[in-house]
This record gives sequence, structure tokens and C-alpha cells, in this order.
Amino acid sequence: MTQLDASVRPTAMVFADPPVFGSAEEERMHRKQHLAAALRVFAMHGFDRGVAGHITARDPEYADRFWVNPYGMHFGHIRSSDLLCVDHDGRVIEGNGILNTAAFAIHSAIHKARPDVVAAAHAHSRYGSSWAAMGKPIDPITTESCFFFNDHAVYENWTGVTVEEDLADDIAHALGGNRAAILKNHGILTVGASVDEAAWWFIALERCCEAQFLTASAGGADPMSQKEAEETHRLVGSSRVGWFSFQPLYQEVARSHPDIAD
Repeated sequence: MTQLDASVRPTAMVFADPPVFGSAEEERMHRKQHLAAALRVFAMHGFDRGVAGHITARDPEYADRFWVNPYGMHFGHIRSSDLLCVDHDGRVIEGNGILNTAAFAIHSAIHKARPDVVAAAHAHSRYGSSWAAMGKPIDPITTESCFFFNDHAVYENWTGVTVEEDLADDIAHALGGNRAAILKNHGILTVGASVDEAAWWFIALERCCEAQFLTASAGGADPMSQKEAEETHRLVGSSRVGWFSFQPLYQEVARSHPDIAD
């Protein structure tokens, strides 16, 4: 085996870069395909619960519009052509189907409050919803949990299904500049600078909630120190890492479900 010369050994983790687009139309097509793929991935992970759950992607040309899955359509069937484009007034600009009013309220508030956010994801996943019932933050007990160290919020004022604008604004305010929020007695929500990133953070946060339950059942975990958690977050908690981590899942869906581009 050839040994790598110590002088040329990598000193940091290496990741690919997100794509760069030549036009808004090209980027729109990309975001819609990845949104459809993310919904398929959510179905594969069992995050679909009847009509509950939604992922949105901001339109690259019109900042006051975003794309969302139609209400009542199974995540595992959604194609790019099935997505709805809605503006911040709740008008469906493009697409056929029913707009989920709760999805509109929450996501429009987040997209208004966070110009840096391209995508947001929320679903009633098993462990995320269960941990949300505890109303507690995630502890830094695993590498994945450090994705969210000092980067997630707990929203404690959940009152049920959110369709009111003021409650949606409260959620966006509670989220603040974080990448995730735990909605007490409801579920989890993540955001990102790409559809891929937001989807990956959701999957990772669901696993973190699972780890919290498993370690608690075994007598509890020994969390990392603040210094260790901060360093781990610095190394693996960037937006770029979130985007890159989703790529194997996208590749699997793109190959096994080519109709996402239809």
C-alpha cells in the first residue's frame, strides 16, 4: 500500500461545491427537481403522515414566491410538475392542486423573516414529534447533534394547527437565525440555503431526537463539553456540509425515481 506523504495529507474535510446556474429558469428547474426528490426521500424515511408535512423552496427569480407540495398528495408520488408556486398573499401563481393553509402560513412567515433561507422543511416524524412533546432542546451527545449546537430553538407556544398569521410570525421569530426549531407538542422544522440542506438537517434532527430517546432509556448520555461541541459544529455544521450530505440521497432518488423531473 502506498503511504500518503505527511506533507500532503489533508488538514480539513473536503466537500464538493453546490452548482452555479446561468439563469433563473435553470435554477428554478433545479430547485423544483430537488424539492420533488426531497419529498420522495421523506416518504422513504416514513416522514409522511397522511396529509401532514411540507417542504418549500423559494423561487430564484421572485423572492416573494415559493414552491410547495400540494395538499393531500403522497410525498412518494410528487413530481416537479405537481408543485405549486404561491406568493406571500396566498395566491397560487402556478400549478394545480390544493394549497395547505398551515404550510402557507408557516413557510411564508419564515421566508419573509429570513431572506437567507431558500428552503424549509416540516413533517410529523416519529421521533421528532415525540421529542417535541418534551419541549426540550437537543443535547450535544453525538456528532449529528452538534449540527444543531447553539443552532436550534424551542417554540413553546404551539396551540394546534397554525393558520393564523400572528402565530406563524411567532414561529418565525422563535426560529430566529437558527437552522432548526422544535415545535413543542407538534414536531420539528429545519431551514437551509438549499432544498438539499434543509432536507438533510431534517433527517439529521430526526436522528438526534431518536438518539436522545435511546440514550435516555439506557440511563442517559454524557454530553460533550461546550468546547468539544463548538469545535464539532465548526467542522461539520456548515451550510455546505448540509448540502453535500444530501447528495447520495438525491442520487438514489434520481436514479430510482426518474419521474421527479416530469
